Amino acid sequence: MYTRKYSQDININNPEKYHLTENIVWSSPQGFDLTMDIYSPKNVPENCPVVVMFHGGGFLIRRKEILNNMSQYIATNHDYVVCNVNYRLLKDQGNTVMFYDLIGDAFGSILWIKENIHKFNGDKTRIGITGDSAGAYICAMVLNLGNKIGKREDFAKDYAFEPTYVPENMSLDEITKENLLDVKAAVLSYGGYDFYKYALQNAETYKNIFWWLALAKPRGVLGEEFNPIDHPEIYKAISPIYNIPDASERKLPPQLLTAATRDRITPVHMIEEYGKALKEKDQEFEFWEHLGRNHAYLDSGRTWIAGNDFVRDGIPALKVMMDFFDKHL
Repeated sequence: MYTRKYSQDININNPEKYHLTENIVWSSPQGFDLTMDIYSPKNVPENCPVVVMFHGGGFLIRRKEILNNMSQYIATNHDYVVCNVNYRLLKDQGNTVMFYDLIGDAFGSILWIKENIHKFNGDKTRIGITGDSAGAYICAMVLNLGNKIGKREDFAKDYAFEPTYVPENMSLDEITKENLLDVKAAVLSYGGYDFYKYALQNAETYKNIFWWLALAKPRGVLGEEFNPIDHPEIYKAISPIYNIPDASERKLPPQLLTAATRDRITPVHMIEEYGKALKEKDQEFEFWEHLGRNHAYLDSGRTWIAGNDFVRDGIPALKVMMDFFDKHL
């Protein structure tokens, strides 16, 4: 209800300020359509900077619509092209999606956007990425492992990810050599960045509430033959915190890490731990705490369980986030 109400608030959503192209099918892995919404500013010069967004939901629930108010607010109040992206959830395709599949979806979306965003007055050389919770994790994977490209069937051997979308006449090696997944800046909001530790704490069992919320049976997200106790390396291979490159070898773009002081899902100390890991690798980042707020403060409308309200909680955070993007894009 409040998502719709806020969509009618001209300060949050003024359709006179942008063109909206909804549900663009950018890839269809095994017949599963992946879509995105693109908001393009009106009455501004071409080649605007671009913000690509990945929603949260524990990799099992939610779709891009949970970030509708966020997309509308940016498109209404800033001269940016906004891409609100869907990726496959673990529960999709009969609960068979592997964790590396959804990462491949994220990689593919960046490649599609870089190839096509000029059609929406976007500048492919000024792309920033952002995500909240699981979406922040996905952003960290793009940043840290966007040069780790390979065939899906070889993942257990080389821990490399196959993008769901690949430009025509381009090889996977060329994507790596040309650094096509590089972006200019990133804002990672209240994410967790260690799936290995999460798996040790029963992420693949019913103790993970997101399986219940998704109405899906818990399972190994890397295949039933793997578990974090006997196969720690493959779980670390999908965990951003273990894959931060040293800045002397590969400098990552500037990042803003955000946290919420009342967050019990990804508490402040978890974000600080990731910041410490970035600092140890001499990577550039900033840290910001949203005081007195809970997890998922960027969600659309009002979330009764978390007690969040987009107007009260999301907009102040977006002002900080967009200041950061303005500085770097």
